[in-house]
Amino acid sequence: MGFLPTRLIPATRPHTASSARSVQSILPTLGITKRRLKQLDAIQLIREQRDNGKQELAFHARPFVLCGLPLRKPPSTQLVHRRRNGKFFLHVVAHPDFGLPYGQDRLLPIWIATLAVKQRSRTVHFANASQMLAFFHFPTDGRYYARMIEGFKRLFAATIFFGTDDDSHGKPLFDWTRFHFFDCAQLWFNLSEPDSPANSGQQSNMLTLSESFYAEISQHPIPVEREAVTLLANAPGALDFYIWLAWKSWNVKSGVVRVPLFGNNGLARQLGCCEYSSARFFRRKLCAWLRRITAIWPQCPARLSQDRTYLCIGPSRKTPISVGRLN
Repeated sequence: MGFLPTRLIPATRPHTASSARSVQSILPTLGITKRRLKQLDAIQLIREQRDNGKQELAFHARPFVLCGLPLRKPPSTQLVHRRRNGKFFLHVVAHPDFGLPYGQDRLLPIWIATLAVKQRSRTVHFANASQMLAFFHFPTDGRYYARMIEGFKRLFAATIFFGTDDDSHGKPLFDWTRFHFFDCAQLWFNLSEPDSPANSGQQSNMLTLSESFYAEISQHPIPVEREAVTLLANAPGALDFYIWLAWKSWNVKSGVVRVPLFGNNGLARQLGCCEYSSARFFRRKLCAWLRRITAIWPQCPARLSQDRTYLCIGPSRKTPISVGRLN
């Protein structure tokens, strides 16, 4: 379900219980569901925070901004995921018992990178798993909890190859890094009461990031708006595209950069959307993602070229990552 057109977003958000009840009472007449109203409220909050320079920041890891993880669950027989962004490449090798990370698994590196930046430590601690669910505004119920546990398993077992290969000067240059996410994980899961600490306050959940992964986060942290991430958490393709666009437009100094949609350096090879092999289908998805992004970022400087073969991106000094605060 997409967002409503920008012109329908209310100028103010309901701030009292009575006004909220009044708005909800007329939803059936307006044809707006409670889910849509919640989306509108979140969009307005994101815009207000950005205009006031008061966003709460989360952080992402550069390899997964440049090259996306799979959007949907790959076949059980597929144990390698490959993506490319110009000279950068990303290969994810799965453990056969757990499979490749996909879908909402991409939220876990964001949460873990944010903890590492905030705690300024390669070893991060947290009280219970419901903290991660609350960070993304997910319900703290068994379904989301079980999904998170499976995602941790896929990430813990995966091996990542990230780097560059370049022979533009006639001499091949290879700069590769192999890493895994964690050296050690001590997690106390409580399936019967997912919103309560399994340790009764005595045992801390702990993750020790691998040296390579922590070095990557420390040297190249990519700031993202937490509220925008939570709004797009159920739309992995739109989330990847949003973070990539914010990063890309911030790095455009002048003029317009034209990114091809297809080919060896095309956008379709960068995002985690192997299933969108049809050019027509990919363009349709891209347009849908742009509509979502424009709703929360009206100044987004991206558009499709007239022949619909390139994405044109201009500079934007007021991107979602250019201001904000770390709480």
